[in-house]
Amino acid sequence: MTSTAISAQGTKLETETGSGAAKNITGIQPGFPTIITIAAHGFNGGDVLALAGITGSIAAKLNGLSFPATNKTTNTFAVQVDTTGLAYTNGGTATPSAYTEVINVKSFNGFDGAASESDVTNLRSAAKEIMIGLQDFGKLSLNINPDFADPGQGAMRAARAASLKRWFKLTLSNGFVVAFQAFVKSMPWQGGVDAPVEGTCELRISGDVTITAP
Repeated sequence: MTSTAISAQGTKLETETGSGAAKNITGIQPGFPTIITIAAHGFNGGDVLALAGITGSIAAKLNGLSFPATNKTTNTFAVQVDTTGLAYTNGGTATPSAYTEVINVKSFNGFDGAASESDVTNLRSAAKEIMIGLQDFGKLSLNINPDFADPGQGAMRAARAASLKRWFKLTLSNGFVVAFQAFVKSMPWQGGVDAPVEGTCELRISGDVTITAP
């Protein structure tokens, strides 16, 4: 069988640095996922959208929150929120996050967390019983050549200094987008004789990770 391995070469890392222009929502179909309609929205899979101004019982699940867009068509996209049984009245906007590429990323590894587990064995159990807790996606570690004039690296240093959680996008060479929120925990760097200045960066992931097709 022909390999479907993904080449790491061509991978792009981007960090959230602002927001784009809001677009008006014209319809929402409750369910799981939730389908949102905006004519000719122009969003890409993995774009993170801040939702606001939605009315109806569905509003509490969407307003004031940000979600990566999935399953996009020309006029619709989905967000991975369960709104089954709720109702949409009208209104609302979706505002995309703006991103800046982080340059000089040489390698990455991570998404290495594991869900916690609890022992729920009781006196009537025939064998050990375990309950799995919430997902923990762990961290993403990056090997980087520092560039102190690069806006992307600068945005990460600023987020670290202010202890701010930011959205990140890791776009693979096959077009799939991995979107997640993370804190920048550390960005040390080092150098030596006849060697470039090198650094590492540890992103601590907070919340879910969404993988979206191009």
